[in-house]
Amino acid sequence: MTTARSTDPMPAADLYDVLARRRDVRSEFTGGEIPADVLHRVLTAAHSAPSVGLSQPWDFVLVRDESTRRAFREHVLAERSVFAAELSGERADTFSKIKVEGIVESGLGIAVTYDPDRGSPAVLGRHAIADAGLYSVCLAIQNLWLAATAEGLGVGWVSFYREDFLRRLLDIPSGVRPVAWLCVGPVDALAETPDLERHGWRRRAPLEDVVHHDKYRRGEPR
Repeated sequence: MTTARSTDPMPAADLYDVLARRRDVRSEFTGGEIPADVLHRVLTAAHSAPSVGLSQPWDFVLVRDESTRRAFREHVLAERSVFAAELSGERADTFSKIKVEGIVESGLGIAVTYDPDRGSPAVLGRHAIADAGLYSVCLAIQNLWLAATAEGLGVGWVSFYREDFLRRLLDIPSGVRPVAWLCVGPVDALAETPDLERHGWRRRAPLEDVVHHDKYRRGEPR
């Protein structure tokens, strides 16, 4: 895939196209490897994200080991079963059709962590908003996701796991929080419609439902 040089301005239309094509991928991974230069660009984009006080409180654990990925997948499937047991009727039927992970199929897992001590003791801008560092990590994840999309890769954010399990699995220090496991890799294609919409789990709210002017407008819950 051809990538514009850093000195070339990206046309606005290209950026909006990447935003529109981004998907949470589950079933479309081919299992192919990511070229080293492409992965480096994607991680560089993530590491270029803004962060509170320039603390850069993230780390990226690249997980290729198949036994580790399979162990994580078994844990995720167990947690999926826990959630499924709480559902009934139409909701249970809808959820049964939804795939929640692509851990083995993607070939690469990227665990993104948050270190609250990074930049301490005085993190400029975090004194009043304790979670500002966590928000910074989410910005890095979004940068990674958009860069991967621009490179023709798929990304799937796995959220059916317990943090303590992932911390033990990857030897993450006790003070560092695992924020996301991202399945990353080449895909056959990116779906036109997000999975949760396609399966009827939830539909995206119109923009006008979430835009307020001057003060928060209390409306009917969606």
